[in-house]
Amino acid sequence: MEYVVSACLAGCNCRYDGGNNEDKTVVELIKAGQALPVCPEQLGGFPTPRTPFELQNGRAISKDGIDITEQMHRGVEEAVHLVQLAGCKKAILQPRSPSCGAGIIYDGSFSGKKISGNGLFAAKLIELGLEVTPAE
Repeated sequence: MEYVVSACLAGCNCRYDGGNNEDKTVVELIKAGQALPVCPEQLGGFPTPRTPFELQNGRAISKDGIDITEQMHRGVEEAVHLVQLAGCKKAILQPRSPSCGAGIIYDGSFSGKKISGNGLFAAKLIELGLEVTPAE
């Protein structure tokens, strides 16, 4: 399997609000057997829909102020396990996400302001040497 992709890009209704961000290119990669869809948040045990979270000083904090860092790390580790089993070398991930954002994420204030940075899953994939790009 060449790619790991954010499951929301595959049309899975796994976003925090219960929706998806279907991307036709990603769907075609999956149909061709070239991409593995994953959602680190669902793999961490979070429900859908769920309270949104953002990164603050390296911690995953929900909009209602709860530190969910440890649960998010469990989801990231489960997602990484699947990536390694499938032998993925590249990733196409949901932009701005505190899990999957690559290069730009929200600033942690829940105001919609964006900053340079990577989500928890994207950062781990980069650390493992995968080529990570945000969906268009």
